[in-house]
Amino acid sequence: MDSAKRHELILQSLRHGERVTVATLAELIGCSEMTVRRDLDTLERDDLLRRVRGAAVGMLTSEETPYAARGKHRLDVKRRIALGVAELIDDGESIVVDGGTTTLEAARLLVDRRLTVLPLNLHVANALKGADRVRLVMPGGDMRPGELSFIGPLTEYAFQVMRFDTMVLGSCGLSVRNGISSHDLQEGAVKKAAVTASARVIAAVDSSKFGRTAFGRVCPIEAIDVLVTDEDAPSDEVAALRAAGVEVHLV
Repeated sequence: MDSAKRHELILQSLRHGERVTVATLAELIGCSEMTVRRDLDTLERDDLLRRVRGAAVGMLTSEETPYAARGKHRLDVKRRIALGVAELIDDGESIVVDGGTTTLEAARLLVDRRLTVLPLNLHVANALKGADRVRLVMPGGDMRPGELSFIGPLTEYAFQVMRFDTMVLGSCGLSVRNGISSHDLQEGAVKKAAVTASARVIAAVDSSKFGRTAFGRVCPIEAIDVLVTDEDAPSDEVAALRAAGVEVHLV
């Protein structure tokens, strides 16, 4: 089992802030206690857990999981979704890339493409900053701590003066009734402006987000042209999305 999968299992075990022993984690993951201790050291440096004698305590008890933890969650699935998204984008397009961890994986696959890209956070911008064929356009605005996302009226204004071929949209939650949603209202407003300014919206959403609704609504499902998700997505939700006119790709 690779380190990313081990980290995901450890964080899931600590999700409710409970104390879990090293021995229990080793048994769960199927590796040595020494390997678990090294993993715990790595995760503690990222402020994702707290080490105590012979155990660890989870710190991810807030409604929104920290960016670093989300980046380790279901990484193999996110990379499959990212590949599906990248295959839908043509050279020469102007695109907006949302600031989520799944869309970040998509951005990493675009470094050799001839594109104009506006990133919605610094993680995506950093992934593309050395790409010779990518014209990187920064939106400006304020910076949201932790997420490093661009927010505020200056960011929203960018979408009043620019138009894009495609937006690659992430999501904190997706439901047929409530559409795409976001934990942060200011981020949600930026996403909504980007959707409005884009001729096509490709949503990159893994199946764990289905049926969830976060605090701020971004857009209804009718605003999504294409959804790329994994094969664990609920079949009834997928059917409802297709009935609403969304082109769904299962990867």
